[in-house]
Amino acid sequence: MGAEGWRWQDSWIFVSLVIAGGAGRHRRSAATRRPEGIRLTDVLATADHLNRSIPERDDVLGAVRRLAGAGLVTVTDGWFRVTTAGEQLWRSRPSSGMGTTVDTVQKLLNRRCQPGDTDWTLDEDEYGIAVQEYIVRLLPRPRRSPETAQERAEPS
Repeated sequence: MGAEGWRWQDSWIFVSLVIAGGAGRHRRSAATRRPEGIRLTDVLATADHLNRSIPERDDVLGAVRRLAGAGLVTVTDGWFRVTTAGEQLWRSRPSSGMGTTVDTVQKLLNRRCQPGDTDWTLDEDEYGIAVQEYIVRLLPRPRRSPETAQERAEPS
């Protein structure tokens, strides 16, 4: 897997991990981020925001295996984290608009490091649950009328 070079999906997932995890905020220190990392649902949501599509299970599986094997991300108990090396790679990229960030990162990956390979797996059920959680987030919430809101606020 490592001899094939980086794929566009690898950089898409990496950028999604960086943004979802808050490492993309240039003034935010690692100590102010969620120490546990981010969940797959948040990665999928960010990836959808970037590319207007939810990555397929195989895209996530392949990208994370290659990124983790290269030491750029870790996954522990379902929590994804960008490593220090991954943050350094992210911060070394040339500035560009969000529309070209994934392409810029793919070029940077190709110049700076080789894809790795790990034995990380993504269960089909786990992926399906994450997709469903994300889809539920997209559903519009019913609006409450002022009367309903007041009824809930009044003690019985």
